[in-house]
Amino acid sequence: MGANGKSRWRFSFSRSVSPPSKPGPPGEFMCSIVGSLMADPVVVSSGQTFDRVSVQVCRDLRFTPVLEDGSTPDFETFFPNLAIKSTILRWCERWGVERPLPLDYAAVEKAVRAKMASRRQEEEGDSGTGGLIRVSERELLKNVAGNPPVTYKHAVSELNRRTDRFYSSSSEESVVIAASPETPLPLKTRPCCYSSSSSSSSSEFQEIENPAQTLAPKLSSQEEESVLKLKSSDVFEQEQAVMSLRKITRSQEYRRSALCTPRVISALKPLLVSKYCNVQVNAVATMVNLSLENSNKVKIVRSGVVPLLIEVLQSGFSEAQEHAAGALFSLAIEEDNRMAIGALGALPVLLNALRSDSEHTRNDSALALYNLTLVNSNRMKLLKHNSVLRLLEMVKAGNLVSRVLLILCNLAACVDGRSAMLDGNAVRVLVGLLRRNEAKSKLDKENCVGTLYALSHGNFRFKGLMKEAGGEDVLREIEKSGSERARDKAKKLLEMVRERDDGEEEDVDWEALLESTQLSGTGCGVGGVGGRNVYSPKSSDF
Repeated sequence: MGANGKSRWRFSFSRSVSPPSKPGPPGEFMCSIVGSLMADPVVVSSGQTFDRVSVQVCRDLRFTPVLEDGSTPDFETFFPNLAIKSTILRWCERWGVERPLPLDYAAVEKAVRAKMASRRQEEEGDSGTGGLIRVSERELLKNVAGNPPVTYKHAVSELNRRTDRFYSSSSEESVVIAASPETPLPLKTRPCCYSSSSSSSSSEFQEIENPAQTLAPKLSSQEEESVLKLKSSDVFEQEQAVMSLRKITRSQEYRRSALCTPRVISALKPLLVSKYCNVQVNAVATMVNLSLENSNKVKIVRSGVVPLLIEVLQSGFSEAQEHAAGALFSLAIEEDNRMAIGALGALPVLLNALRSDSEHTRNDSALALYNLTLVNSNRMKLLKHNSVLRLLEMVKAGNLVSRVLLILCNLAACVDGRSAMLDGNAVRVLVGLLRRNEAKSKLDKENCVGTLYALSHGNFRFKGLMKEAGGEDVLREIEKSGSERARDKAKKLLEMVRERDDGEEEDVDWEALLESTQLSGTGCGVGGVGGRNVYSPKSSDF
């Protein structure tokens, strides 16, 4: 004890604080062929993403790797994946990781050749076991695969269509999805071009567990004969074979899984772009039928069919275009397919197809765009094609209003989409649609109000545009007589339009503020004054 009667204790703590460890790169950033961070990611025809050098080496060596999920990629065509590339660079910047350098071709070639040697050793080991010769199924399929498809560019032909079709396009059957915030409108999950011939009491839309599906049966003799004839050089045999497969896949739903194999799809691919009308039409229709089976959707996209369907929709025969739009719609329902379909160039072609002479092509193209724009990367791609103004023109003209509203609602979910729609006078167009009662159905009104509600999120301009368009009267009417969902959205919009901004004073010299911020004139302007935004709406004719 010290002189002052107080004891003094000193404690010394030593704490070793280790800096946070850097996380490893996410799996989707890695090239699964060589196991390294991708420097130049590209999307291949089958929808997977690899490094460009890895794809080039595999193409040069004619090597098809087997991925972890058992699938095999198609390297026929590939496109830059700018979305994943920018994401990788942002991740590197965030964690202080050095940006990946381009892969060395020689090093990648060495790694791929090692994989090839390993596969050969496995096959040789299998063949020596018990005297049995066991060759990989994928190798067998590769050996019997047909020649690569030949692309024919041609105009739509006026050849007479066959009168004895396997379907009647006049009857549309659909299944309704329960309404939810993500699904503004009940949607069909079957393309317009599809119609079932089944008259049994069991619904074709119910998923029935079929023993044949579980056991993955082999092809019947008729199916085997048809598949062999698909590769015939005789056009008549091709036509008879593809018509037979179309009939089987339409009427015998449980056979769709068994027929969706690499062998069958590779035989169908050249016929999708055949220069003969009946061959092309029946081949694309068969692909639609196969795509209706949920388990087939990802397989079809990964087989490299999407670029061919896009080409048919762009320059195929008229009836084949209907089926191509239906196939893309059916494939886009699967969430795992959406980014790949968008990256392969389907969006601008589907956008142009909205002007098709065929009602089925227009409807299925619109629904395909709706499903694809549920993915943000596809929204950004579509915005680059001046889509907003074209879609708003369709709404004003009364064309495909229900489906176009769905697409606009998806575009309004992103900042760039809201900005483009406000620049395109979307508020006035949508308010006018409600005022003139051109949104006739309850669902159309709900989606119209829902789109306005999406536009209001985080955007100061919306309030001024809404007042200028006279939207308050329309919203009050919907609040009184609309559906429950529409009334709820209309009420929230009215509250937002009526409320006074926090700290807003009643006596504001707007001319002085505008003059001080150099925002004079009749155009739109946004400027900062005392930490607040000032907006001057532009008056224009509707």
